[in-house]
Amino acid sequence: MRAKHLILTCFFFFSMATCAYAKDIYVSGVTKITMRTGPGVDHKIVAMVTSGVKLQILEYRKDWSMVRNSAGKTGWVLTRFLTEEVPKALMVERYKKENERLASKLSAAEETVNTLNTQNKALTEIAQKYKQLKDASASYLKLETEHKALLVQSQEQEKRIQSLERSIKSEVKLGLLSGAGVFIVGLIFGMSTRKRKRSSLLS
Repeated sequence: MRAKHLILTCFFFFSMATCAYAKDIYVSGVTKITMRTGPGVDHKIVAMVTSGVKLQILEYRKDWSMVRNSAGKTGWVLTRFLTEEVPKALMVERYKKENERLASKLSAAEETVNTLNTQNKALTEIAQKYKQLKDASASYLKLETEHKALLVQSQEQEKRIQSLERSIKSEVKLGLLSGAGVFIVGLIFGMSTRKRKRSSLLS
């Protein structure tokens, strides 16, 4: 029981050390290499690994190293076929994908710019129309103010005209009355003069 516990403890620490050491590495130099169950050609082949494939190194040794592939399968491969340098073919593919991503992003950015330009043009037109309406409104208010001022002035002039008409009518009436009075006085004076002449002739 104690031996079993010791084995499990060792396995646990070995697993922790293995996970802590995990590092990306690539296959280079050949088209394909074998992944085996142990560090040696006498061990069973568990998978074939092609050149340029990315592996995760779990335990590094001079001759054989323990690795894990993208499918999660672990095994041992010859260390001389491993390299930390990213293969050029993989770099080209990576740059190609990055270029496609950036081209797509640029296209989306250009589309956004075109949309913003269209919206900006529409906003400029709206601003111009608003200014025209504002100017027209200001002109209308100015005309309305001038119209009110002219209306007040017209009413004042109408009052003056009415006052002048009343004054003229009063003067005309006064003139007529004065003329009639003079005529009556003259008539009376003429009649008395005639009476005097007649009296003098009879006497």
